Amino acid sequence: MLSDPIADMLTRIRNAIRTKADKVDIPASRIKLEIAKILKEEGYIRAYKILKDKKQGILRINLKYVDGDSLITGLKKVSKGGRRVYVGSSDVPKVLGGVGISIISTSHGVMTGTECRRQNVGGEVICYVW
Repeated sequence: MLSDPIADMLTRIRNAIRTKADKVDIPASRIKLEIAKILKEEGYIRAYKILKDKKQGILRINLKYVDGDSLITGLKKVSKGGRRVYVGSSDVPKVLGGVGISIISTSHGVMTGTECRRQNVGGEVICYVW
């Protein structure tokens, strides 16, 4: 049993990038699907899709490489089981001075830090991607 499924997702992506894998399979959930959607919109991955199985489904993420290097150079989980990190709309973090993105779970759904600032909402910081 996994205690932190989002950390497991980020670790699987990190490990797939290290081995230069084209795709990575992750047990699906709604929040993981939203994170994959943001990664696709921001251009960090090529595609994602849900594969049906007898359980919860599998989220398949196709990674994106340019000249053999992944566009994702770093993933960091911010909120953890024992320490949740919440920010207000005025305190939404910028990752590497705006080079990366922060993914935040808000009352309006999962969105990037830029979108949070635009809509003037805060929430729980899930992770940083750069």
